[in-house]
Amino acid sequence: MSFGPEHEGSEVTTTDRIVVGIDRSPEAVAALRWAYEEARVRGAVLEVVHAWRLPFAGDPAGLAAEPRSFLGAATHLLSSVVDGELSDHPGVEVVQTLVNGDPAAALIAKGEGADLVVVGSRGHGGFTGLLLGSVSHKVADHAPCPVAIVRPPAAA
Repeated sequence: MSFGPEHEGSEVTTTDRIVVGIDRSPEAVAALRWAYEEARVRGAVLEVVHAWRLPFAGDPAGLAAEPRSFLGAATHLLSSVVDGELSDHPGVEVVQTLVNGDPAAALIAKGEGADLVVVGSRGHGGFTGLLLGSVSHKVADHAPCPVAIVRPPAAA
């Protein structure tokens, strides 16, 4: 794929892979829906990434339980969000990926060799709505590929 005469000799390489990060938030669901549609249009594989972390041993909430229970919860969250949003939308190959670690770092790493990384952003409305959250900001600053930041439609 050539850019045109002003970029003669420049080629765009694609891997036909789009990465999207999810959690339980409406913003992540909006990002997943947008990424799915983009993958469908491009004929790309959609890699849905959920990053999670084990609580530290001194967690005051007493959450330092068996690591397998957290892995099970993360697996359930990933599959339930993907199945809930994409089960009625065939036609796109979806790969589900769990990463134990920082969400921004996971998406930046998964962006290596991808055509696009998609993240949701909460925003706050008004002037502060122009600000990005910590994950979307880090991914936008450090991803090795283009980044799309998606916000859910405004409530009516």
